[in-house]
Amino acid sequence: MTHNILVIGGTGKTGSRVVENLTKLGHDVTIGSRNGSPAFDWDDPSTYAPALKGMDRAYIVYYPDLAVPGARTAIEQLTAAALKEGLEKVVLLSGKGETEAEACEEIVAHSGLNYTLVRASWFNQNFSEGAFRDFILAGAVALPMPDAEIPFVDANDIAEVVTKVLLDDSYNGQTVTVTGPRKMTFREVVETMSEAVGREIHYQPISIEEFKAGMKAAGLPDSYVWLFGYLFKEVLGNPDNQEVSDDVERVLSRKAIDFKAFAEKTAASGIWNEEIPQSI
Repeated sequence: MTHNILVIGGTGKTGSRVVENLTKLGHDVTIGSRNGSPAFDWDDPSTYAPALKGMDRAYIVYYPDLAVPGARTAIEQLTAAALKEGLEKVVLLSGKGETEAEACEEIVAHSGLNYTLVRASWFNQNFSEGAFRDFILAGAVALPMPDAEIPFVDANDIAEVVTKVLLDDSYNGQTVTVTGPRKMTFREVVETMSEAVGREIHYQPISIEEFKAGMKAAGLPDSYVWLFGYLFKEVLGNPDNQEVSDDVERVLSRKAIDFKAFAEKTAASGIWNEEIPQSI
Protein backbone atom coordinates (compact mmCIF):
# COMPACT_ATOMS: atom_id res chain seq x y z
CA MET A 1 0.00 0.00 0.00
CA THR A 2 1.25 3.46 -0.90
CA HIS A 3 1.06 6.13 1.81
CA ASN A 4 1.17 9.92 1.82
CA ILE A 5 3.84 10.66 4.42
CA LEU A 6 4.94 13.96 5.92
CA VAL A 7 8.57 14.02 7.08
CA ILE A 8 9.09 16.95 9.44
CA GLY A 9 12.79 17.71 9.47
CA GLY A 10 13.14 16.08 6.07
CA THR A 11 16.39 17.89 5.27
CA GLY A 12 18.15 16.86 8.51
CA LYS A 13 20.46 13.96 9.35
CA THR A 14 17.74 11.34 9.87
CA GLY A 15 14.90 13.02 7.99
CA SER A 16 16.73 13.20 4.66
CA ARG A 17 17.55 9.51 4.93
CA VAL A 18 13.96 8.62 5.81
CA VAL A 19 12.76 10.61 2.79
CA GLU A 20 15.16 8.66 0.57
CA ASN A 21 14.09 5.30 2.02
CA LEU A 22 10.37 5.99 1.70
CA THR A 23 10.72 7.36 -1.82
CA LYS A 24 12.59 4.24 -2.94
CA LEU A 25 9.72 2.17 -1.52
CA GLY A 26 7.26 4.11 -3.69
CA HIS A 27 5.54 6.25 -1.08
CA ASP A 28 4.46 9.84 -1.68
CA VAL A 29 6.67 11.91 0.61
CA THR A 30 6.27 15.55 1.58
CA ILE A 31 9.08 17.37 3.38
CA GLY A 32 7.85 19.54 6.24
CA SER A 33 9.99 22.68 6.20
CA ARG A 34 9.71 26.45 6.03
CA ASN A 35 10.50 26.24 2.33
CA GLY A 36 7.97 23.49 1.69
CA SER A 37 4.66 23.82 -0.08
CA PRO A 38 2.68 24.23 2.04
CA ALA A 39 5.26 25.58 4.46
CA PHE A 40 5.78 24.01 7.88
CA ASP A 41 7.27 26.11 10.66
CA TRP A 42 7.56 24.88 14.25
CA ASP A 43 7.34 28.51 15.41
CA ASP A 44 4.03 29.05 13.61
CA PRO A 45 1.29 26.60 14.69
CA SER A 46 -0.99 27.90 11.92
CA THR A 47 1.20 25.98 9.45
CA TYR A 48 0.66 22.59 11.12
CA ALA A 49 -2.79 21.67 9.78
CA PRO A 50 -2.12 22.69 6.14
CA ALA A 51 1.07 20.60 6.12
CA LEU A 52 -0.74 17.60 7.66
CA LYS A 53 -3.77 17.81 5.38
CA GLY A 54 -4.03 14.76 3.13
CA MET A 55 -1.25 12.90 4.94
CA ASP A 56 -1.61 9.32 6.17
CA ARG A 57 1.44 9.20 8.41
CA ALA A 58 4.18 11.50 9.70
CA TYR A 59 7.72 11.35 11.01
CA ILE A 60 8.28 14.06 13.61
CA VAL A 61 11.67 15.60 14.34
CA TYR A 62 11.52 18.68 16.55
CA TYR A 63 14.27 21.23 15.90
CA PRO A 64 16.60 21.83 17.60
CA ASP A 65 15.69 19.32 20.33
CA LEU A 66 12.75 18.22 22.44
CA ALA A 67 14.61 19.50 25.52
CA VAL A 68 14.26 23.17 24.58
CA PRO A 69 11.52 25.42 25.99
CA GLY A 70 8.41 25.43 23.85
CA ALA A 71 8.80 21.87 22.58
CA ARG A 72 5.97 20.43 24.71
CA THR A 73 3.48 23.04 23.54
CA ALA A 74 4.48 22.53 19.91
CA ILE A 75 4.13 18.73 20.17
CA GLU A 76 0.73 19.11 21.85
CA GLN A 77 -0.50 21.39 19.06
CA LEU A 78 0.96 19.24 16.30
CA THR A 79 -0.53 15.97 17.57
CA ALA A 80 -3.91 17.65 18.05
CA ALA A 81 -3.78 18.86 14.45
CA ALA A 82 -2.69 15.42 13.24
CA LEU A 83 -5.61 13.75 15.04
CA LYS A 84 -8.03 16.27 13.58
CA GLU A 85 -6.65 15.70 10.07
CA GLY A 86 -7.14 11.96 10.47
CA LEU A 87 -3.56 10.70 10.35
CA GLU A 88 -3.19 6.96 10.82
CA LYS A 89 0.10 7.10 12.68
CA VAL A 90 3.07 9.23 13.77
CA VAL A 91 6.65 8.35 14.69
CA LEU A 92 8.49 10.70 17.05
CA LEU A 93 12.28 10.93 17.18
CA SER A 94 13.17 11.32 20.85
CA GLY A 95 16.36 11.62 22.87
CA LYS A 96 17.70 8.75 24.92
CA GLY A 97 17.93 9.78 28.56
CA GLU A 98 16.33 13.21 28.18
CA THR A 99 13.68 13.97 30.80
CA GLU A 100 12.12 16.75 28.72
CA ALA A 101 11.98 14.50 25.67
CA GLU A 102 10.19 11.85 27.70
CA ALA A 103 7.54 14.43 28.59
CA CYS A 104 6.97 14.97 24.87
CA GLU A 105 6.76 11.22 24.38
CA GLU A 106 3.92 11.13 26.91
CA ILE A 107 2.06 13.79 24.94
CA VAL A 108 2.30 11.68 21.78
CA ALA A 109 1.35 8.50 23.65
CA HIS A 110 -1.85 10.12 25.00
CA SER A 111 -2.75 12.02 21.82
CA GLY A 112 -5.22 9.46 20.51
CA LEU A 113 -2.96 8.71 17.53
CA ASN A 114 -1.30 5.44 16.68
CA TYR A 115 2.39 6.01 17.32
CA THR A 116 5.87 4.61 17.74
CA LEU A 117 8.60 6.36 19.72
CA VAL A 118 12.21 6.09 18.54
CA ARG A 119 14.79 7.06 21.17
CA ALA A 120 18.24 7.76 19.78
CA SER A 121 21.66 8.07 21.35
CA TRP A 122 24.36 10.43 20.05
CA PHE A 123 24.82 10.26 16.27
CA ASN A 124 28.01 9.13 14.54
CA GLN A 125 27.26 11.82 11.98
CA ASN A 126 27.84 14.60 14.51
CA PHE A 127 31.47 14.13 13.45
CA SER A 128 30.82 14.19 9.71
CA GLU A 129 27.72 16.29 9.07
CA GLY A 130 27.27 18.15 12.33
CA ALA A 131 28.80 20.43 14.90
CA PHE A 132 32.04 18.52 15.44
CA ARG A 133 33.22 18.10 11.84
CA ASP A 134 35.47 21.16 11.97
CA PHE A 135 37.27 19.59 14.94
CA ILE A 136 38.22 16.63 12.76
CA LEU A 137 39.39 18.87 9.93
CA ALA A 138 41.52 20.87 12.37
CA GLY A 139 42.97 17.72 13.93
CA ALA A 140 41.96 18.64 17.46
CA VAL A 141 38.76 17.60 19.23
CA ALA A 142 38.08 19.52 22.45
CA LEU A 143 35.03 18.11 24.24
CA PRO A 144 33.94 17.65 27.86
CA MET A 145 32.92 14.47 29.67
CA PRO A 146 36.03 12.36 28.86
CA ASP A 147 34.85 9.47 31.02
CA ALA A 148 31.38 9.20 29.50
CA GLU A 149 30.81 5.96 27.61
CA ILE A 150 28.46 6.59 24.70
CA PRO A 151 26.78 4.02 22.41
CA PHE A 152 27.08 6.24 19.33
CA VAL A 153 24.42 5.32 16.77
CA ASP A 154 24.54 5.72 13.01
CA ALA A 155 21.97 7.98 11.36
CA ASN A 156 21.46 5.34 8.67
CA ASP A 157 20.39 2.84 11.34
CA ILE A 158 18.00 5.38 12.85
CA ALA A 159 16.47 6.15 9.46
CA GLU A 160 16.06 2.48 8.57
CA VAL A 161 14.40 1.77 11.91
CA VAL A 162 12.10 4.81 11.51
CA THR A 163 11.15 3.70 8.01
CA LYS A 164 10.29 0.20 9.26
CA VAL A 165 8.23 1.22 12.28
CA LEU A 166 6.48 4.02 10.39
CA LEU A 167 5.10 1.52 7.87
CA ASP A 168 4.69 -1.55 10.09
CA ASP A 169 1.76 -1.28 12.50
CA SER A 170 3.02 -4.17 14.60
CA TYR A 171 5.25 -1.56 16.29
CA ASN A 172 2.31 0.65 17.30
CA GLY A 173 2.55 1.78 20.91
CA GLN A 174 6.17 0.67 21.25
CA THR A 175 9.29 2.58 22.26
CA VAL A 176 12.32 1.57 20.20
CA THR A 177 15.73 2.54 21.57
CA VAL A 178 18.42 2.81 18.91
CA THR A 179 22.09 2.71 19.86
CA GLY A 180 25.32 1.51 18.39
CA PRO A 181 26.62 -1.96 19.31
CA ARG A 182 29.09 -0.76 21.97
CA LYS A 183 29.96 2.13 24.26
CA MET A 184 32.94 4.36 23.48
CA THR A 185 34.53 7.40 25.09
CA PHE A 186 35.33 10.54 23.12
CA ARG A 187 39.01 9.61 23.26
CA GLU A 188 38.24 6.21 21.76
CA VAL A 189 36.14 7.60 18.92
CA VAL A 190 38.79 10.23 18.14
CA GLU A 191 41.48 7.52 18.02
CA THR A 192 39.22 5.48 15.72
CA MET A 193 38.72 8.42 13.36
CA SER A 194 42.44 9.23 13.44
CA GLU A 195 43.30 5.69 12.42
CA ALA A 196 40.67 5.67 9.67
CA VAL A 197 41.76 8.96 8.12
CA GLY A 198 45.47 8.20 8.44
CA ARG A 199 46.56 11.33 10.30
CA GLU A 200 46.81 12.41 13.91
CA ILE A 201 43.69 13.82 15.54
CA HIS A 202 44.17 14.88 19.13
CA TYR A 203 41.51 14.67 21.83
CA GLN A 204 41.59 17.41 24.48
CA PRO A 205 39.28 17.04 27.50
CA ILE A 206 37.80 20.36 28.62
CA SER A 207 35.14 21.45 31.09
CA ILE A 208 31.55 22.01 30.05
CA GLU A 209 31.94 25.71 30.85
CA GLU A 210 35.02 25.94 28.62
CA PHE A 211 33.12 24.23 25.82
CA LYS A 212 30.15 26.59 26.17
CA ALA A 213 32.48 29.60 26.24
CA GLY A 214 34.06 28.42 23.00
CA MET A 215 30.65 28.09 21.36
CA LYS A 216 29.70 31.60 22.47
CA ALA A 217 32.99 32.95 21.13
CA ALA A 218 32.22 31.29 17.80
CA GLY A 219 29.00 33.29 17.62
CA LEU A 220 26.56 30.43 18.16
CA PRO A 221 23.15 31.42 19.59
CA ASP A 222 22.52 31.13 23.32
CA SER A 223 19.84 28.48 22.78
CA TYR A 224 22.35 26.28 20.96
CA VAL A 225 24.98 26.79 23.66
CA TRP A 226 22.43 25.92 26.36
CA LEU A 227 21.32 22.79 24.51
CA PHE A 228 24.79 21.32 24.17
CA GLY A 229 25.54 22.15 27.80
CA TYR A 230 22.38 20.30 28.78
CA LEU A 231 23.16 17.28 26.60
CA PHE A 232 26.65 16.94 28.03
CA LYS A 233 25.75 17.46 31.68
CA GLU A 234 22.32 15.87 32.00
CA VAL A 235 22.49 13.10 29.41
CA LEU A 236 26.14 12.05 29.32
CA GLY A 237 26.49 12.74 33.04
CA ASN A 238 24.08 9.92 33.90
CA PRO A 239 25.58 6.45 33.21
CA ASP A 240 22.09 4.91 33.23
CA ASN A 241 21.32 6.85 30.04
CA GLN A 242 24.07 5.17 28.06
CA GLU A 243 23.15 1.50 28.05
CA VAL A 244 23.48 -0.42 24.79
CA SER A 245 20.19 -1.57 23.25
CA ASP A 246 19.65 -4.44 20.81
CA ASP A 247 16.57 -2.80 19.27
CA VAL A 248 18.32 -2.06 15.95
CA GLU A 249 18.99 -5.77 15.54
CA ARG A 250 15.48 -6.64 16.76
CA VAL A 251 13.79 -4.38 14.20
CA LEU A 252 16.16 -4.74 11.25
CA SER A 253 17.37 -8.33 11.78
CA ARG A 254 21.00 -7.23 11.43
CA LYS A 255 23.70 -5.81 13.65
CA ALA A 256 23.86 -2.07 14.29
CA ILE A 257 26.60 -0.21 12.40
CA ASP A 258 29.79 0.01 14.46
CA PHE A 259 31.58 3.35 14.83
CA LYS A 260 34.70 1.90 13.24
CA ALA A 261 32.76 1.02 10.08
CA PHE A 262 31.29 4.54 10.02
CA ALA A 263 34.75 6.09 10.44
CA GLU A 264 36.29 4.00 7.66
CA LYS A 265 33.46 4.78 5.23
CA THR A 266 33.53 8.48 6.07
CA ALA A 267 37.32 8.68 5.75
CA ALA A 268 37.11 7.03 2.34
CA SER A 269 34.65 9.73 1.20
CA GLY A 270 37.32 12.41 1.72
CA ILE A 271 35.20 14.85 3.72
CA TRP A 272 37.65 14.73 6.63
CA ASN A 273 40.52 15.82 4.38
CA GLU A 274 39.15 19.15 3.23
CA GLU A 275 40.98 22.30 4.25
CA ILE A 276 39.36 24.77 6.62
CA PRO A 277 39.23 28.23 4.99
CA GLN A 278 41.69 30.57 6.70
CA SER A 279 40.37 33.93 7.89
CA ILE A 280 42.23 36.96 6.57
